[in-house]
Amino acid sequence: MAYFKVNHPQVMPVSLTRSAHPITSDLALWVVIRNSCSQLRFSAYADFIDAVMCVGTMKATSNSAANPPVPPPLGPNQTVTDYEAYVNDPQGPRFDAQGDATYPLLSMSGSDRYALLKAATEVFVMANCGVVLDQVQIQAIVQRVSKDPEMTGGGIDFGQITQGLWNSYQRQYALPNNTTTPILPYYGLILDKLKDINVDNRNLRTLTSSCNNILRTKLNRPCFLELIWSYWHEEGMLVQTINSILLRFQNVRSSDRDPLANMEIDPLRSLNNLLWGLIQDEQNRLTVHRRAYEYNHQYGIGLVGKAIPNFRPADARSKFIEAFHNLLYLCSVFYKEDDDTTVVADGFPVLNAIKEVHMILTEGSHNQYGDLPSTARQEMLVQEWILARPEMREFLPTRVMVALEEPWMDRVDAMKKIQGWTETSVYHFRDLGFFGEQLLLSVRFGAWSAAFSADQGANWARFWRTQVQGYMHGYRAVTGVDLTADPTTVEQSKVRFLPPSVHLQRRLAQQANKALSGLNSRALAQLVGSNLPNK
Repeated sequence: MAYFKVNHPQVMPVSLTRSAHPITSDLALWVVIRNSCSQLRFSAYADFIDAVMCVGTMKATSNSAANPPVPPPLGPNQTVTDYEAYVNDPQGPRFDAQGDATYPLLSMSGSDRYALLKAATEVFVMANCGVVLDQVQIQAIVQRVSKDPEMTGGGIDFGQITQGLWNSYQRQYALPNNTTTPILPYYGLILDKLKDINVDNRNLRTLTSSCNNILRTKLNRPCFLELIWSYWHEEGMLVQTINSILLRFQNVRSSDRDPLANMEIDPLRSLNNLLWGLIQDEQNRLTVHRRAYEYNHQYGIGLVGKAIPNFRPADARSKFIEAFHNLLYLCSVFYKEDDDTTVVADGFPVLNAIKEVHMILTEGSHNQYGDLPSTARQEMLVQEWILARPEMREFLPTRVMVALEEPWMDRVDAMKKIQGWTETSVYHFRDLGFFGEQLLLSVRFGAWSAAFSADQGANWARFWRTQVQGYMHGYRAVTGVDLTADPTTVEQSKVRFLPPSVHLQRRLAQQANKALSGLNSRALAQLVGSNLPNK
């Protein structure tokens, strides 16, 4: 019997682990955006404002009445213009039993406290929304983001994200003085379109060169703020809550059956100066009309209600909702494939969807873009801080056992319960604003029109997985629309692409119908019960 020797082929290793994608340089931009948005969270803002406003009393640094006490500094990186002039009590310091001077800052009359609150909020947003990073800062950010539990298991090697990666991502832009400055690649593409602009007059050229410094700071220090944050907070009834309180503070009845008419506002006594300042500053604050028109200009979405009659926008992004929701759906498909360790998920569908959303977003980067989102953020942060005050907890019947992440949330939910507004907690609206802002910033400021690698789409989906899935869950809780479901009919696709305000109005109508049917059922039961014979 003859035996034949069989040459076995080379053994290939098999591993059931998630497929890896090469690191792309735009990961550094996403890390910076994530860090900027985290720095703007309410918890960080509340810590900053509490230090400025000195909640309760502020200990002075001098024990002698002869030497005027000096307020303590805010911190190494925190400054407010004319801080001492704001915090010094015009009536002079008060001294406790130990001889330390205290300043009851929230008990002053007038709008001085509100002026300080408004100025400090502007400083906070200005100091945290930009990006100026050196080697130490970028490494600290990478370490903080990489240790975030939300980022674990995403298939991204954060050890490769360094200052060198951030430097390689930025584009060097030539200045008139033969020097260069780093800018985002997206802005580099925009500047390439403006090379044909030439100034012939020498004097005018000198003047233009000096004035270009204003624009140049926006090229290398963009402010990472997105108006969708304000939109979802407004849909969550944040602005309506503070407006109702201000009407009651002015002794104005909002309707014939105003539920706040019989509520005693004595608990708000110590907040009188802040509420007074907020009312007096109404002419300097954004109106609901201006916000609604800008929501429509940037995202093709708007507000629905009696406060916005004769809404006639000139330019709207009508395709934004369709493109954005299609991107989220394709991400959900990518995650299913990426979690299957026997499949290499394709990032091209995600990349193409990102490009589509990017083109629509950049079309709306005009008009009031940049200024209105910053102003709206500052005003809403002020409103959140006022609502988070303990006096508001005494005024509004909140549910203490419901654990919400930020203290202003239960006040808004309590007002919604009193007024009969939507039953959905403002917690979900907050998540939509927080997650949506990060997603749209990464799409808006990325050079996606020049992207061609599927790895960029795959890395984007993996890096922002928590935000994508959090946004889809919040949208399902708020509107009842499941963005992960595969639409099988044209009608289902149309429902998915409707503006959020339409779904919110529909759910509010359903809530009112259920309440009405419940009242009718109880009335019928009472009528039947009254006709029953006594036993």
